[in-house]
Formats: sequence, C-alpha cells, structure tokens
Amino acid sequence: MRKSFRSAITHLVLLLIVLATVYPVSQVVTISLRPGDRLYSTSLQPIPDGATFEAYRIILFEKEFLLWMRNSLLVAITVTLLGVSLASLAGYAFSRFRFPGRGVGMLSFLVTQMFPATMLLLPLFVLLRRLGLVDSLPGLVVAYVATALPFCVWTMKGYYDSIPVELEEAAMVDGTTRAEAFRRVTLPLSAPALMITALFSFITAWSEFIVARVIIQSRELNTLPLGLESLAGTFQTEWANYSAGAILVSVPVLILFLALNRYLVAGLTLGGVKG
Repeated sequence: MRKSFRSAITHLVLLLIVLATVYPVSQVVTISLRPGDRLYSTSLQPIPDGATFEAYRIILFEKEFLLWMRNSLLVAITVTLLGVSLASLAGYAFSRFRFPGRGVGMLSFLVTQMFPATMLLLPLFVLLRRLGLVDSLPGLVVAYVATALPFCVWTMKGYYDSIPVELEEAAMVDGTTRAEAFRRVTLPLSAPALMITALFSFITAWSEFIVARVIIQSRELNTLPLGLESLAGTFQTEWANYSAGAILVSVPVLILFLALNRYLVAGLTLGGVKG
C-alpha cells in the first residue's frame, strides 16, 4: 500500500513538472496562431478561434528572418566544427599525456566556468576590437568558441579517460602511429562525447543573445536572437510574429537533437575490452 502511494505521488509530481514545462511552449504556439485582433485574449484554448498562419507568412517573407537564419547558421556551424575539432584534440592531450602545466590548464578551464558570460563582455570586446573583429560574424565565432571550449574540453577529456588506453596500444603494436590509433580507434569510440560537444556548441551559438548584442552592431549581421529582439518595439511588440519566429528558431535545434539522440548514450566502449 505504501509503495503504491509513493508511486502515485511520484507520478503526480512528474506530471506537474511536465505540465509546467509544456504549458509555456503551448502558449507560444497559441499566440503565433491567433488573428491580429485577438493577441491579448485570455482564452486557454490551445488552438484559438480563427487560427491562422499569417504570422508565419509575415515572419518568413516580410521580415528579414531568412537573413537572420543564414547568419545564425554560418556562425553556429562554424562554432560547432571548431569546437568539436579543438575540444577533441585538447581533451585527448589532457587525458593521455602528462606535461608541465597540465593540472593548471585543466583548473583554468574549470575556473572560467565559474563566471557568467556578462563578466567577460568587456575584456572580450576590447580583445575583439584590437583584432578588428567587432561587428563581424568571425568575431562572434571567436567569442562563442572561447566561451564554449572549456566545457567541451572537460567533456571530451572525461570521456577519453573512460576509454582503455590498451586499445590504442594494441593498435600501435599492429603498426599504426599514435595519430592513426587516435583517428581509427579512439575517435569512433568517442562518438557520444563528440555528439554532445557538437550539440552544446551548436546550441551555444544558435540561441545566445547578450554577447551578440554587444559585438554585432550592423542590422545586416543580426542573428536570430537579435532579429527577434528587433520585433519588440518601444510602444508595440509584434507578439504573433515574435511567437512564430520563436517556434521556427527552435525547429533546427529539435531536428539536430533528434538526429543525434541515438549517439547520446554512453557505454559504447563496453564491447571494446572484451574478447
């Protein structure tokens, strides 16, 4: 009886958490479907009366949404490629080699995660200004890679530690170099960590607003968060268009997560040390 009661309470709590999570998203979808004269309706209908996709048409074809998406894709894809490449190499070096400054380096990566990004805005802006990268997409890429890399390096280093070094040694006994053993043995076994790193890097660059707001000043270089922010005026906010844009922004991340979901399961090395 007590076990059944605890199970019911657990399911009730989980149900409340799900509702609290889903409700805001459902409201955004509802607002994006409302006609222009019903934006301030207090109705709780998930699909409003007179639902229309007009806001989606406006955001796609009358606003600069496609330009914002192009800029965001360029930045996010570049940050993902650089983040995965640098983190996979740096994580391997910290995991497999012992060198002066190794502990200090890892501790430095960890310490940087203790400070919010807003504390780094001023020195980051000054550095990019001296490099001539302010108000440019490459400057935004540099900023995002710098902020995402410490977490990615720690993720890759931790996963490399779980891969038996004997696998690489066996490959080198068979005649491969360390670089070939890393490429043919360690990297394939690190697929889950690589996917997590890629997903984290992409999301960091795709949805970030504060750093982009400081670095980007030209309208034609706006990313999606900056573009959506421009829809909120001083006296009026285009709520339907804003909501439609928010839904469209979330679609690529959702697709990427579903595509990488099968890799986000640890334990692929379990069969590597048997037999």
